[in-house]
Amino acid sequence: MTQLTRTVRVGSSHGLHARPAKLFAQAAKDSGIPITISKDAGTPTNAASILGVIALGVERGDYVTLTADGDGAEAALDALAELLATDFDSE
Repeated sequence: MTQLTRTVRVGSSHGLHARPAKLFAQAAKDSGIPITISKDAGTPTNAASILGVIALGVERGDYVTLTADGDGAEAALDALAELLATDFDSE
């Protein structure tokens, strides 16, 4: 299987803090496939782990890389990339 990656600029005003991290991790978990997220050249972490996502310390404007493989990987990465680009703090 081909591993797919997406690099996304984070749009949320306060980065991936509690609420956006929770929404993102839940969406990653719901995809049913293994997905990792990494910041810069850092070690990838499980995208479905809220604590793992928060621990990355992602701020607004940071770039993160998502990686997934399996059936539905492209659709899952598209959906997660859209979530990351959204500013949840403006709602």
